[in-house]
Amino acid sequence: MIVEPAPAKINLALHVRHRRADGYHALETLFVFAADGDTITVVPAAADSFTITGPFADALAGGNPADNLVLRAAQGFAGVFGITQAHAITLDKHLPIASGIGGGSADAAATLRALARLHGIATDDPRLFVLAETLGADVPACLLGRATLGTGKGEALLPVEGLAGMPVLLVNPGVAVGTAAVFARWDGIDRGAIAEDGDLLARARAGRNDLEPPARAIAPVIDAVLAQLAAAPDVLLARMSGSGATCFALFDEPAARDAAAERARACGWWTLATRLT
Repeated sequence: MIVEPAPAKINLALHVRHRRADGYHALETLFVFAADGDTITVVPAAADSFTITGPFADALAGGNPADNLVLRAAQGFAGVFGITQAHAITLDKHLPIASGIGGGSADAAATLRALARLHGIATDDPRLFVLAETLGADVPACLLGRATLGTGKGEALLPVEGLAGMPVLLVNPGVAVGTAAVFARWDGIDRGAIAEDGDLLARARAGRNDLEPPARAIAPVIDAVLAQLAAAPDVLLARMSGSGATCFALFDEPAARDAAAERARACGWWTLATRLT
């Protein structure tokens, strides 16, 4: 049995540069990862099965299996590596759906890592990253699972010195925001590149999330989340992650993070008080 974490992905900054000829958007983003998230468990079995547990299991119930990234990752892995062994896969779902913290991408990446470990394949095998790119723009970064500058669609990765151990709070107001809808509302203006100088926190602070304005237009409650996080005592940075609606706040001390989490929970919002890895 292999138990593999699928940690939440956070975009400290996300710059949309232009729309490419292939329909994707050219991005620059600073990826980091939380210590907590979903979990994938893989067990050899007589027949393939897939079970979803956890507080957000119901949100995935009844979906089209062909659209599930965990199943697509498992099928792709079998095809690439010639695996005929069946597996029982369990996804313990703790991250909200369509929330901008890479839940589906993290789950797919964790599935690839778990299957690789089970079958004696190195988790940095280049074939895994080629497969990951076919599953989604964020899956390669989630497969790498460390602080990274992502360019292209987000799949061209340059590891950077991270912020390991920094307290972080994730807050989601309970609104699912579709990635395609947010990108469709992006205004098309290139506001420039991510700063090359400074440490990761300085580069993030100098940056922005170009998807915040369209996401806030779709889900105005994001305004309230960001305002509350930005006003929190001792906050270092508050911003929306990905295409939303999850927002994050970085802190120097766990106590300040935990106090901010208590205020967010009082609003009925989902929270995850954790740290960066």
